Amino acid sequence: MAVTVQITFDCADPNALAGFWCEALGYRLDPPPEGFSSWPEALKEWGVPESEWNARSACSDPDGAGPRLFFQRVPEGKSAKNRVHLDLRAAPGVDPDERMDVLRQRADQLADIGATIVRITEATPMDAGFIVMLDPEGNEFCLD
Repeated sequence: MAVTVQITFDCADPNALAGFWCEALGYRLDPPPEGFSSWPEALKEWGVPESEWNARSACSDPDGAGPRLFFQRVPEGKSAKNRVHLDLRAAPGVDPDERMDVLRQRADQLADIGATIVRITEATPMDAGFIVMLDPEGNEFCLD
C-alpha cells in the first residue's frame, strides 16, 4: 500500500500560518469542497459555528510533488524547540561562492512576510552554510 506524507502544524491561527507557508513554498490553500465557492460558504452550510471557522486549514503543492501541510488550532502555545523541522532547499545547484547570498536574499523575503532570522551559519570546508529561522508562530525551519 502506498503511503503519503502530510506535515501537521499545531498553531494558534491556522489561516494565517497556512498563508505564510503558501508564500514561503509556492503552495496554494486547498480549495473548498465541490459545490461550494468558498470555505465560509461550506462551513456555514454544514452548521459549523463561526468561532470554529479558523480551527484548521491546509495547503498543497500545486505541482503535487511536495507534501500537504495541515494546520490545526490548539489551545497551548509553543513551549520548546522543535525536534523535527523543515529544511527549505532554497539554493540547490547554486555556485558555492553565491550560495549564502541567495540564502540571505530568501531569508529577507521570508522576514518581510513574518519570519524571523535566528542565526546565520556561514559556509566552512565541512558545511555549505545555512540560515535558521522561525515562522510567524515560532516554529523553527532552516534555509539550506
